[in-house]
Amino acid sequence: MKIAIGADHAGYELKEKTIGWVRNLGHEVVDCGTHDCNAVDYPDFSAAVARVVVSGDAQKGIIVCGSGAGAAIAANKVRGARAALAHDTYTAHQCVEHDDANVITFGSRIIGEELAKEVVAAFVNAQFTNEERHVRRLNKVKQLEETF
Repeated sequence: MKIAIGADHAGYELKEKTIGWVRNLGHEVVDCGTHDCNAVDYPDFSAAVARVVVSGDAQKGIIVCGSGAGAAIAANKVRGARAALAHDTYTAHQCVEHDDANVITFGSRIIGEELAKEVVAAFVNAQFTNEERHVRRLNKVKQLEETF
């Protein structure tokens, strides 16, 4: 699977580690930047990851910023992106299994490195259940996106 990964300056160092973890899980990485710790604007990198995922050039995306919150907000502005903030393993897999999330975000100033590694693995390995109730709810979310 291809996974798009991006970060702003606050998430850069954890993004670099995340790339290694994803590759160790056997997946290909699309690095959407940033490529150093110089100050940048998180919406640019959130949008880049979300666009790669929505276009089909990657199946999932991971974004790291200081808190993870801004990255999730920005990514969710890209039509077709379903980004969830995940600082725990349950959210990381449940958002995919129940909500078909295709992007997760987390904050480098919030989450420790070992937990981040577990969150990444939980997200990457999770699959949408396709259960009727989850499909029904996902369709309602998609309808909201189309309506507004």
